[in-house]
Amino acid sequence: MQITAAETVGSEGRGAYYEGAGSLRDMVQNHILQLICMIAMEAPVSFDADEIRNKKVDVLNAIRRIGKDEVSKYAVRGQYDAGWMEGEKVPAYRQEKNVDPKSSIDTFAAVKFYIDNWRWQDVPFYIRTGKRLHEKTTVINIQFRPAPNYAFPPEAAETWRPNRLTISIQPEMDIRLRFQSKRPGQSMTLNPVDMIFRYKDAYDGNEPEAYETLLLDIMEGNATLFMRKDQVEAAWKIIMPILDAWQNRTPVSFPNYAPGSWGPEDAEALIAKDGHQWIVM
Repeated sequence: MQITAAETVGSEGRGAYYEGAGSLRDMVQNHILQLICMIAMEAPVSFDADEIRNKKVDVLNAIRRIGKDEVSKYAVRGQYDAGWMEGEKVPAYRQEKNVDPKSSIDTFAAVKFYIDNWRWQDVPFYIRTGKRLHEKTTVINIQFRPAPNYAFPPEAAETWRPNRLTISIQPEMDIRLRFQSKRPGQSMTLNPVDMIFRYKDAYDGNEPEAYETLLLDIMEGNATLFMRKDQVEAAWKIIMPILDAWQNRTPVSFPNYAPGSWGPEDAEALIAKDGHQWIVM
């Protein structure tokens, strides 16, 4: 399971706020953990707000806690340097307005989570988020486990790829199912192909912005998408060991990634050591 929530912008004049937040607090503690809950929760018995939030908090309570001495094995942080994006020179984070020139705040975070329950035991959840990344996107990739044995001849296995479900939230909403298809011809050659559903192709009219939906829910008293007190507390229990470890260890490599990249090299190593790689559409 992979979740990427990437932004191309920098601090956008919010340096004073971001100095007290960072990407882990700003994005992972609430937004990304909520996405994990939506994907990993058990099926609710109704669409009642408390029923759905009960299922979400079950996921948060099942997420394996990371010990402070294990943080380096499960979490990576980064901070963007000066460079170029789309033909425009952009400053390093430490050069942004209202930012400490020696700041150790993270503008990028990648974490590997495990959910210790019956359904998701030993399935890694890789998440990453950051500013000044390659493109603006929020996407969820669910990669399926391979079948134990293939019935296809050896030559077919050379092009075999894992099947996966991709849910894109922004900039465009779509759902893709990737599976193997036999190429036309006498040889048994398989290639991955995508079956795609796009909201804009199926429905007319403009989709409401995320905050428009939330504001309407507030006016109608619909609490389904809002975090309950026990959810907030459970989320902070997951994140605090990482925050504490980072605050007690000054990073020596900051800044450690270029604008327009997908983050620091350590983020690639985090997932590569498990034999995987970040999925880029």
